[in-house]
Amino acid sequence: MPAFTHHVFICGNTRPLNHKRGSCDPEGTQTLRDAFKKELKKAGFGPLARANQAGCLEQCEHGPAVVIYPQGIWYGNVRVEDVSRIVSKTLIEGEVLNDLLISNDCLNNPKCPHRTSSNEAAS
Repeated sequence: MPAFTHHVFICGNTRPLNHKRGSCDPEGTQTLRDAFKKELKKAGFGPLARANQAGCLEQCEHGPAVVIYPQGIWYGNVRVEDVSRIVSKTLIEGEVLNDLLISNDCLNNPKCPHRTSSNEAAS
């Protein structure tokens, strides 16, 4: 079987409502993951692309977070409404969606301006 062309990891971290760092899947329903699976199938990727629920991706302030490999593209604040555009524009056409992109200045940076000292205490 050929290698995956894309592997989409969708943060499924569940925290209580109103948690200081947020929650990527507060209801624990995997709705975003299911939307990706449906859209990948619709786009005809077959076994060449996967959408998997992930544990915490440590981008809580940007959640729901999604990372696409092997490209290493990190998207934040992803909604179900964004999924078809991500599949068509990013996975099929190779376009990075700047409105969803988590900037390199924020990625894995405890000093990201989206974090506050109170958020850090909640880690």
